[in-house]
Amino acid sequence: MPAVDKLLLEEALQDSPQTRSLLSVFEEDAGTLTDYTNQLLQAMQRVYGAQNEMCLATQQLSKQLLAYEKQNFALGKGDEEVISTLHYFSKVVDELNVLHTELAKQLADTMVLPIIQFREKDLTEVSTLKDLFGLASNEHDLSMAKYSRLPKKKENEKVKTEIVKEVAAARRKQHLSSLQYYCALNALQYRKRVAMMEPMLGFAHGQINFFKKGAEMFSQSMDSFLSSVADMVQSIQVELEAEAEKMRASQQELLSLEEAVYTPDFNVAAPQINRNLIQKAGYLNLRNKTGLVTTTWERLYFFTQGGNLMCQPRGAVAGGLIQDLDNCSVMAVDCEDRRYCFQIATPDGKAGIILQAESRKENEEWICAINNISRQIYLTDNPEAVAIKLNQTALQAVTPITSFAKKQESPCPSQKMKSSEVENDKIVPKAAVIIPEAEQLIAPGTPIQFDIVLPATEFLDQNRGSRRINPFGETEDETFPETEDSLLQQMFIVRFLGSMAVKTDNTTEVIYEAMRQVLAARAIHNIFRMTESHLMVTSQALRLIDPQTQVTRANFELTSVTQFAAHQENKRLVGFVVRMPESTGGESLSTYVFESNSEGEKICYAINLGKEIIEVQKAHHLVSEC
Repeated sequence: MPAVDKLLLEEALQDSPQTRSLLSVFEEDAGTLTDYTNQLLQAMQRVYGAQNEMCLATQQLSKQLLAYEKQNFALGKGDEEVISTLHYFSKVVDELNVLHTELAKQLADTMVLPIIQFREKDLTEVSTLKDLFGLASNEHDLSMAKYSRLPKKKENEKVKTEIVKEVAAARRKQHLSSLQYYCALNALQYRKRVAMMEPMLGFAHGQINFFKKGAEMFSQSMDSFLSSVADMVQSIQVELEAEAEKMRASQQELLSLEEAVYTPDFNVAAPQINRNLIQKAGYLNLRNKTGLVTTTWERLYFFTQGGNLMCQPRGAVAGGLIQDLDNCSVMAVDCEDRRYCFQIATPDGKAGIILQAESRKENEEWICAINNISRQIYLTDNPEAVAIKLNQTALQAVTPITSFAKKQESPCPSQKMKSSEVENDKIVPKAAVIIPEAEQLIAPGTPIQFDIVLPATEFLDQNRGSRRINPFGETEDETFPETEDSLLQQMFIVRFLGSMAVKTDNTTEVIYEAMRQVLAARAIHNIFRMTESHLMVTSQALRLIDPQTQVTRANFELTSVTQFAAHQENKRLVGFVVRMPESTGGESLSTYVFESNSEGEKICYAINLGKEIIEVQKAHHLVSEC
């Protein structure tokens, strides 16, 4: 027998839109089968009741048997034998319609009764289980909505426990009802074949036994055909029993799952988080604005496809594009006193959609997956290995290191500048280049600042001295006069990752070590929030500008920038070292690390160009004085 399409019981708990779409096909098939069964039963009852009109009744039956092929079942795979068998039976009925005058009792027992039992038992069972599944699904949706509205602050543990138990009970109930419903629909595919052929088999045997002339009409070939049909029905029964046993065993195995499968946020203290994901799928709550101050939350199925975030509502055949994730940024946010919310921003810094996960594990895995996709790791030959390597690089700061072994690749503009200065004085042999230890670059235990140290207003106040304070927090034109006569102005979109004090600025290795420690600290402490700014590179300074208010957050004189470099593997990471005077009379060194939407080498090139402009201006000034 050909294979029969089945609903996978393992996908009942996930209840994804794909499973719901496949389920709708089975439901459509069951509805079509119900309609056809009712029609077939009416035809058989007419045969049973119309003794004086047997010819007309059997003729109608013959037509109805031929109509099975035209029913256009959604799941018609494997019905070729049924169709061919019904065609042959239709011919037999046409030949026997003259002889069928009194078959009331035998037709009632062998033809009408089986199809009635099939309709009242099997089809009614499927209809009842469908209603129970719908009720369980609605209860689960209501419990999940109640769970999603749990406040983040001032949690009532008693209420939370009750709601969590309610969610687990509703999810278990839905799982049980879906398993029973799927099993019934799968079994219906076998019972449909039996129910279609068994009554006709009894009808044919009744005709042979009832009429003496039947023996003359039914040749040996007809007997063998009926025998083959009986064997076919028996084989389908055997397949059904075997499949039913498999489904019962699978159902018991799936219902013996741990409580963590049903309970959201089961291990909130120490969840097992996979930070190397390059694709993710699952249900999230989407925040929608319905008015100026009113919002609604809708639970939808989201999944990533390449560099896109897709959304697929229940019942939809395919998903739709929600947002392009290439070069985007994602961060955890506080929204309407809800837990586990995160926001996806576009590459130009505009705020995007806000989503809510059902657990801390799901929240952090979604953030990690989107971060990995935004770096376009999925375009590499082995994206899983690249994601693992980048995350392992970030976590290497968990244990102390004794040496700083880094591949010597092509130098960035800052390295070229330093090497040229050395060559003017003396030639240093290649063997004399010594990579310093990590402790020589950054003192152990140095604190890391994950946000811009000075707010915009404080920075302006400190740089204005005794100037009048602008109550609107806007930068006055004369505060940074170099923007008008500067020979260089280049703008880059960057996100501030962190800054820390360093010991030296003699080598770019101090920038690489600061990058490693900043990324490791963010990974260890689960810090995903980043401050986005516009980095303005001019021939006199580096300025960090708020993209919303255009207020300058920080300003660094280009002459105070002593080192700058881009990461050798992650091209979007860039950092620079700034030498600042202290009130005590000394100087302090700090490294600032950023993530750029473009390649870090472009920023390094702009900084190097600005420094070259300063050197040319100095030389021109000396020549003019002479």
